[in-house]
Amino acid sequence: MNEFDEIRPYYDEELPQVFEELIADPDFRRAVAVVLPDVPFEVWSQQMRSCRTKTEFQKTFCYGLLKHLMCQATAGTDIDCSALTDRSKAYTYVSNHRDIVLDSGFLSVLLVEQGMDTVEIAIGDNLLIHPWIKKLVRVNKSFIVQRALTMRQMLQSSARLSRYMHHTIVQRGQSIWIAQREGRAKDSDDRTQESVLKMMAMAGEGDVVDRLMEMNVVPTAISYEYDPCDYLKAREFQLKRDCPDYRKSPADDLLNMQTGIFGYKGRVHFQVASCINDQLALLPRTLPRTELFARVAALIDRRIHAGYRLYPGNYVAADLLTAGTPRFASRYTPEEQQQFSRYIDRQLQRIELPAKDETFLRQKLLQMYANPLFNALASGQNPLQP
Repeated sequence: MNEFDEIRPYYDEELPQVFEELIADPDFRRAVAVVLPDVPFEVWSQQMRSCRTKTEFQKTFCYGLLKHLMCQATAGTDIDCSALTDRSKAYTYVSNHRDIVLDSGFLSVLLVEQGMDTVEIAIGDNLLIHPWIKKLVRVNKSFIVQRALTMRQMLQSSARLSRYMHHTIVQRGQSIWIAQREGRAKDSDDRTQESVLKMMAMAGEGDVVDRLMEMNVVPTAISYEYDPCDYLKAREFQLKRDCPDYRKSPADDLLNMQTGIFGYKGRVHFQVASCINDQLALLPRTLPRTELFARVAALIDRRIHAGYRLYPGNYVAADLLTAGTPRFASRYTPEEQQQFSRYIDRQLQRIELPAKDETFLRQKLLQMYANPLFNALASGQNPLQP
């Protein structure tokens, strides 16, 4: 047994058996009926059986479905990857995390349209709440990040994950996507967890800097005009405030996935920064590990924050939070202010809680949209310039 068998995507030769297992799974059949109600399952299953590789599966099913979602659930989705001067390399796209499923899915579609390959996707096993989901994501070029382990198990799992990622980038020449932190930043205050960088530096050749350079990290900023899950995130903030031991259930994770996939997102933009290897090479190799990882995390954060595309709602939210002089009034019209305010009111109405604290919830919703602006300003970007 290969050491990566438990976490890697399926090999192409394994697909026929996996397809038959999926086709025989009643839960999978029901899920397909929801996503593709107009396509008979027999037609769908025969098309799936005809796919010989993961790439064929992605082009046959995932690409079309994601393009459909771009048309139905966004007001346009685009990417700027002009900073990648060598598109033949394999990169590790480290991004902020807005949507459980679509961050990596949209990125792959947009890269294909730029003449590049899809990415392998890091996905936490806490989201694989049904056997068919685990199989499907591994068909779709995902590798598994194991959660909820003991400290010893976590160290072993992280070391194996790091070896897999280095193997994928260096030996296989396959690009990877991984979020900058475990889970989404509920308040959109995007910060790279140093634990992610420490995991990446567990494998590879040379010292810590060499190992990180081997991964060809490219910070990637994802900007959604609207987050369909914003009201669910605000609800979670109050639940955790009122009950510090609150934990989401698998049903909550499923609801977040469904809402994120099908909810309206407005305009969506991906901004890919240049590879950070040039900056890593300048770091003193004698730095203590703690300071080194802190500097690398800050470097990634600055590039992500500088890459945000800001929308009128970001500026309106910032002004509504301060409730004083409208500092950013030149960046939106009265109509855009009214539109965003009505949107926040509607999202508040969707929150169901027995002791609903509307003042607290409104503040959390506004922070989600204002924080990207505040971080962009702190990064040195000047969003006030037209």
